[in-house]
Amino acid sequence: MKILIASDYYIPVVNGVVISACHLIRGLEELGHEVRVLTLSATARSHIDGDVYYVGSLPAGWIYPKARIKISGVRRIVNAIAEWSPDVIHTQCEFSTFAVARKAAKKSGATLIHTYHTLYEDYTHYFCPSKKVGKSIVSFLSRKFLNKTDAVITPTDKVRRILSTYGIKVPVSTVPTGLDLYKFSRDDRGDETQQIREKLSIPENASVVVSIGRLAKEKNFEELLTYFKKADTADAVFVVVGDGPYRKKLEDITDESGLRDKVIFTGMIPPEQVGAYYRMGDVFVSASQSETQGLTYVEAMASGLPVLCRKDPCLDGLVEDGVNGFQYETEEEFVRKLHVLLGDRELREKLGNAAAETARERYSITGFARSVAEIYVSAPKRDKK
Repeated sequence: MKILIASDYYIPVVNGVVISACHLIRGLEELGHEVRVLTLSATARSHIDGDVYYVGSLPAGWIYPKARIKISGVRRIVNAIAEWSPDVIHTQCEFSTFAVARKAAKKSGATLIHTYHTLYEDYTHYFCPSKKVGKSIVSFLSRKFLNKTDAVITPTDKVRRILSTYGIKVPVSTVPTGLDLYKFSRDDRGDETQQIREKLSIPENASVVVSIGRLAKEKNFEELLTYFKKADTADAVFVVVGDGPYRKKLEDITDESGLRDKVIFTGMIPPEQVGAYYRMGDVFVSASQSETQGLTYVEAMASGLPVLCRKDPCLDGLVEDGVNGFQYETEEEFVRKLHVLLGDRELREKLGNAAAETARERYSITGFARSVAEIYVSAPKRDKK
């Protein structure tokens, strides 16, 4: 098949949507499909570079940090895509490239598939002070977008269940995003992790609690800092990997809480080093409840880390208490389970091995691409006005 993957974000941007899209592209190509990409240009100029179609755009940070919106060259790009004659157009975002992709699908007759990556209900604080009104807006807009497609893919049943309340009329299937598991495997790369510990001035015998992700309000890092202080783990260091609009606030909270010597903010790190930062840790923690799938959970588990995460439907069937990690609902549970994990090396090893096995069984790139390709073939074509 000829398949066009459309996303407002694409490399060199690093986020969950881009990671998922890149892994899907790789898997589809390994299965023998021809894949091209539609994305937004970093400038106002539309152009085509190899297998990538770029639509001219302008910054739109007032909508969302680092967001961009299309402005020009749409007709030229749509005509070029139609001339290529794709069998399937698979959109990854609901905004600028979705509109372009839909025009291209209508012109070329391609099947239009969409993956719903983001739970916008958890992001309404960026544009609406009322959570109830924001949820209503999200429901209306999601229904408006998704009912113009032939089929929808969600990364977890959590998202599929939420979409069922929006009035989506097209088929919705769950397909977990695949990962490049080798990047996070626990083979013998001890020198690399030791170098990172030295770079961050982590004491030799210190335990490392690690969390990786975008530092935004909806990720709930503030709770992790509060609970980590409450845990009062004398020989543990909390390493926060990533950057984002909430970083300054989190650093202020760290200073005010007297945790400056216990918490390390690394900022952004090169993507090729992410696996080493996981492997440096002893326990992975997350308090986010805004995840559609939570790729960082899977990455941590593939790296052989037991995870301690706030209970959330996206973790159903992934994190099993006492088997490959723990979920928590209260401060008391977090503190108690963190002490158990940090105080029992044999338990950490046992849970970490089980976590790695869970990741290997469920999240291969090839399996991901094969499942998505099956949806491409089975999706019923609909007349879309």
